[in-house]
Amino acid sequence: GLFAVIPRHLLAVFDAHEVDLLVCGAPVIDVDDWADHTDYAGDYRRRGPKHPVVVWFWALVKDLDEPKKAKLLQFCTGSSRVPCHGFKALQRNDGKYQRFCIQSLPRTELRFPRAHTCFNRLDLPLYSTKAELEASLNVILSMGPTGFTMD
Repeated sequence: GLFAVIPRHLLAVFDAHEVDLLVCGAPVIDVDDWADHTDYAGDYRRRGPKHPVVVWFWALVKDLDEPKKAKLLQFCTGSSRVPCHGFKALQRNDGKYQRFCIQSLPRTELRFPRAHTCFNRLDLPLYSTKAELEASLNVILSMGPTGFTMD
């Protein structure tokens, strides 16, 4: 079991909750921490968190219940749990730290959000209304944990 990989004496200093946190990450998603540790690219770079589409996105994420936040996080990063040190410790697939990034794409190029989980990046179309963005998020959140592609 676990002691074949990690010697018992190294785990003895942790209780069960701490081991769960270290192995699985934080179960509650702090949206403010997520937003604070996000980079922006494309048309979102200049205005960052003040761009209207980004404002709508974070407002909608804050309104989600925990299971839907976890599903969105899994869609974006490949994991439904936050690293134990928060979003500042988010890693890409090779173990290097990689901040979450929201990249803009023209609506003509992309209809729904698209994720690049290896790089913690979300391609978020330049929606013209909050309702349009909400409808698109609801579509991706209604899908199973695999098969998110809509191209």
